[in-house]
Amino acid sequence: MAVVVLNTQGWVLDARSLIDQGYSRCIRFINNNQKSHINCLFKRQCFQNVKSHYSASDAVDGGNTDMLQKTDKPSKKRKRKHSELNHGEVDSQAFHEKIRSVVLEGTKSLVDSAQSLGYLNGATDTVKEPLPSQECSLAALCEMAKELPLVDDEEHEECVQILVAEDGCTSHVDLFSWVTENRVDWATVVTLMGEEYVIPPHTAFLLSDFTRIQPLVHYGRRFDLIVMDPPWENKSVKRSRRYSSLPSSQLKRLPIPLLASVNCLVVTWVTNRPSHLRFVRDELYPHWGVEVVAEWFWVKVTTSGQFVFPLDSHHKKPYEVLVLGRYRSAADDTTSSSETSELPVEDQRLIVSVPSALHSQKPSLSEVLKPYIRAEAKCLELFARSLQPGWTSWGNEVLKFQHTSYFTLTPTDDGTNVPKDEAADDCADKPTLTPLLSSPGESSRHSRCPTTVD
Repeated sequence: MAVVVLNTQGWVLDARSLIDQGYSRCIRFINNNQKSHINCLFKRQCFQNVKSHYSASDAVDGGNTDMLQKTDKPSKKRKRKHSELNHGEVDSQAFHEKIRSVVLEGTKSLVDSAQSLGYLNGATDTVKEPLPSQECSLAALCEMAKELPLVDDEEHEECVQILVAEDGCTSHVDLFSWVTENRVDWATVVTLMGEEYVIPPHTAFLLSDFTRIQPLVHYGRRFDLIVMDPPWENKSVKRSRRYSSLPSSQLKRLPIPLLASVNCLVVTWVTNRPSHLRFVRDELYPHWGVEVVAEWFWVKVTTSGQFVFPLDSHHKKPYEVLVLGRYRSAADDTTSSSETSELPVEDQRLIVSVPSALHSQKPSLSEVLKPYIRAEAKCLELFARSLQPGWTSWGNEVLKFQHTSYFTLTPTDDGTNVPKDEAADDCADKPTLTPLLSSPGESSRHSRCPTTVD
């Protein structure tokens, strides 16, 4: 069950189940253009966070705050006095004191409920395998793609290319200049740039960086939900060089007014730096015409329900902030009330889950946000590093966590194949999708049988 608990404080999510439910039907092309069913599950070891960064006896306990104030092993560095805290640290502490009771009491309530259902009681069947360590070169490929000429507006009339058609055929795709759609009802294992990826059903994506986001605008869709996890600048990112960060001011260039429908729900993941939170609330959202409606908190716990870091740690907090807002456009005055109806978003709700061991992999918000958007809502994720069924995703690492190294793929026990009539009779070869590093528009954007590429 992806949503384990739902109460007035928030939700407890099983983040891995949220991923897996998008791959309940998965196929892979085999010889003679037959499609073979496979079981597709995200690797369990990625969500086996069994160790808290303080004493194992320090469970979430509202009755003993001393437990929550313990820190990691004593640092060899000289501890600064409170008076030596810099301005940012003082701001962080003030914000923490403001929300501390909400996080502590809400997490205790949610964890208690989950444990009564047999969840968060400790992992008993851990997988002793290393984490996937696939080196992601997608961002570098996006840099290379900048050498290609931009696709002009006339060519973008078609807007989209098909990844895998319903008849099993596929086209060579330019991942960098066109929005690519998987329109079939099942997840599909495909080969892109010599690597295998699992693409969920009814998903669309664009692999590009900030300078090549135009195809997403030309795509012509207005979205009812936009979720983004910007690559915020911070010291640890600079030291680790895990990914390129983006100056806050550059986020204003995102074309949210061209992508958002009236009353679109905009959700932004924010680090625990107060300066970033103030920027989103006071500059970024007003610049886009987005009204702040709520702040939520993602609380990270171990498989035993403990905070992954002490709640009062000065170094790392066991929570992150989400800022939720509604896009208010000039069209609000001319649009009927039935089209602009919206449900109020409760403030200070918690999302409790075991975090992924993979850097910067956030839990899917698709289930928790459903009550606040209309049925059949169009959803978009910006700065995405994975795909979600039914969503459109954009980013320069948009396929990162779709690589097959992050999944366990096994043939179904009975070896049953999809019936032949579900595949095109005239496609003889296994589809291989090759992104074109040549001038866009040289080949048709419609689904067709692939030709051989040397």
